[in-house]
Amino acid sequence: MDITQERTEEQDLPYNVFAKACPSRGTLEHVTGRWGGLTLGALYEGSLRFNELRRRIDGVSEKMLSQTLHALERDGLVHRDAQPTNPPRVDYELTPLGRGVAERLLSLIHFVEGQMDDVLEARRSYDETRGAL
Repeated sequence: MDITQERTEEQDLPYNVFAKACPSRGTLEHVTGRWGGLTLGALYEGSLRFNELRRRIDGVSEKMLSQTLHALERDGLVHRDAQPTNPPRVDYELTPLGRGVAERLLSLIHFVEGQMDDVLEARRSYDETRGAL
């Protein structure tokens, strides 16, 4: 499919992320935000408990991870499974929709990781040209 076909099909969709009031914009923000993308990527490997997920996503605070998981669960991307045990056990896993989103995100993540030498060189050149440290 070429770019013209994709744009034609996009115009036929009932949602348009470029429109300010479109609800898809909020979901896109949840998915592509720093913690949302990393959370979906981490859960692609399988079900994780909250603290396992927090350790996997280095640098995320408990509060931010909790907010991120709530948003992704509300959007139907993550399933929260609370077990009535003592102490309570809560596992998080991707829904089928979340899995599809995560696959696409991971493709982008892997592409960016593979291009980091070029990115770092571009940064170095940019900083050198502009006198930054």
